[in-house]
Amino acid sequence: MSSTRRSSLDPVAIEGWSWQPFLEDAVNSLQPLGIEPYPVSDAFLFKQDQTGSKAKPVSVTTATWACKSEKFRQVRAACVSAGTSASVLNFVINPLPRYDLPFFGGDLVTLPSGHLLALDLQPADKQDNQHTEGVWDRLMPIFDRWRSQLPDGGPIPDEAQPFFSPGFLWTRLPLGEEGDQLIDTVVRPAFNDYLNLYLELAAAAAPVSDQRMEHLLAGQRRYTDYRAEKDPARGMLTRFHGSEWTEAYIHDVLFDL
Repeated sequence: MSSTRRSSLDPVAIEGWSWQPFLEDAVNSLQPLGIEPYPVSDAFLFKQDQTGSKAKPVSVTTATWACKSEKFRQVRAACVSAGTSASVLNFVINPLPRYDLPFFGGDLVTLPSGHLLALDLQPADKQDNQHTEGVWDRLMPIFDRWRSQLPDGGPIPDEAQPFFSPGFLWTRLPLGEEGDQLIDTVVRPAFNDYLNLYLELAAAAAPVSDQRMEHLLAGQRRYTDYRAEKDPARGMLTRFHGSEWTEAYIHDVLFDL
């Protein structure tokens, strides 16, 4: 009899979750790479709880999709659906440090106040021209194309600046028809443009020396340490699933380097 244990490659299908098309686009783009399951504990593959009041409870689902490949240490999607309270897709590609690649990051968040949407190819070392120049030369035309069609998301904290590229696409959109239309006609194709560029860069990446790998690994650790410490979803996930589960999810799954 075969095991019924869920795999991190099992499709995520959450009823009413607004970001399903984006995740499906990403998964389809990754399929040609010969992806394999990334080890994720059952406790984090699928989690359901309730939030809200006793009189008006809201069902909450958090699901994880994750894989690895020849050049990617971990690709993972954190998917949260909580009715009108929150709908989130946090999609990150962590490259192996043997390859001189940035991170891919996509944050797609819907809250009662509106949509908060961010895309970037995030550097392991922003000051390292060898690491960034070839990426940003190709990223900036894509950024310029889509940036002109979206409102600015506002400033980011000074402490976060080292972890974002000049092509950081960051916007806030209103709920309703106007925001939904921009998500369909601008944000989704921008997401796929950023991801396709990233996959092209990865396909062309050659292994680096051991010394270079150690340098890149140190930069990756700085990035993941910062992200784990400053994860903006911490408060929301704690409210939904409790502090113990949330801290384990952040440190053991989302930013496990």
